Parts: sequence; structure tokens; C-alpha cells
Amino acid sequence: MAEISAKLVKTLRDKTGAGMMDCKKALSETNGDTDKAIEWLRQKGIASAEKKAGRTAAEGAIGSYIHTGARVGVLVEVNCETDFVARGDIFQELIRNVAMQIAACPSVDYVKVEDIPAEVADREKQIEMGRDDLAGKKEEMKERIVSGRIGKRLKEMTLMDQPYIKDTAMTVSELVKQVAGKVGENIQVRRFVRFNLGEGIEVESADFAAEVAAMGGAL
Repeated sequence: MAEISAKLVKTLRDKTGAGMMDCKKALSETNGDTDKAIEWLRQKGIASAEKKAGRTAAEGAIGSYIHTGARVGVLVEVNCETDFVARGDIFQELIRNVAMQIAACPSVDYVKVEDIPAEVADREKQIEMGRDDLAGKKEEMKERIVSGRIGKRLKEMTLMDQPYIKDTAMTVSELVKQVAGKVGENIQVRRFVRFNLGEGIEVESADFAAEVAAMGGAL
């Protein structure tokens, strides 16, 4: 496989407007061939989606998903630019798929990394800094190691960075970009909430042995 240099990635980005990571993946998939990479991005709808990303997406819909057994439920808001697209089958299918994804990812609490509060990121960093395998290492080295781990950890907490459950070769972000390319509008997953049956309810468990002991063994 050809080496994918930063210069080659930048060249593709300048030509297509696609994100750096998408460009790198396109080049990796096409063995570094820029022309084929452009075709790959166009087929995926990524290049056109990136160009529309700055446009206002104030329409859309709120979708829901109730998992089998009715113990997990999800509400998600996905935005697009027009009501026409919002009512279309392609957009509605995307909402259902995103809602199912959220239900399948109980450890995901945020849409994207940028949504994670600074205090949460700092807490995760402190946890990583205290790992036993870093004991005795120089501070500069610890920072480098933790930086890489934190980047991975924060992505584990975000919806858009998850492998898509119906096609793990792509992320949820790439799925959304594909649909945006198909419908010709900016599409954004704005927010979601997950409901787990009984979550937050304290359930008292009866300790029959203790009750019997307290009664002096009498039944």
C-alpha cells in the first residue's frame, strides 16, 4: 500500500472540501490514487456533504426507537434544511437507524467530541494519568501517552465516532454524510436522550436472614 502523506491528504482536501480523516481514508482505500479517491468520496456522498455542512439546518424531525422488550427507549433529533427532505423516506430511515444505534451504545452520552464538557474530559485525563502502567515515567512521556488514550476514550463516549451497527466499516458520522450527499442538504444529529427502564430507582432488597435474627429466630 502506498504511503499516505499529509501533503497528499491536504491536496485531496483542497480539491474536494472533505474532512482530513475522510480524505485519508479515501486515499487508503484507493492506494493513494487521488483521482480514484475523489471518485470514492463522491460515491460516498462525503465531498458534497462537507460543502453543505456550514448551511443552516433548522428543519428535521424527532424520531424514536423502543427496543424489543420495552426496556430501552430512545428519542433523537436530527436536523436538515427543508421540511420536504425531513418528510422523505431516506431521511426518516436515517433517523430510525441513528436511534437504533443509540440504543445499542449504552456508554455513549454525547453526539460529538466537541459536546463533551471540559470537566468530563479533565476527569478522564486524571484517571488516565493515574494508571499504574505510567508510574515512574517522565511527565513529558506520560502526557504524550495520555493524550493518545484520551483521544480514543472521548471518541468512545460520542455517537458520531461509533462504528455503524449495520456496517462496521463506516462510522455514524460517515453514514450521516452519505445521506446528506444523497438528499443534497446539510444534516446534523443535534441531541438525543436514552431511557432505561427502572434507571435511578432504588430497589429495597429484603434481608430475610437479618429479619429472622432480629426476631430472635421466631417465625
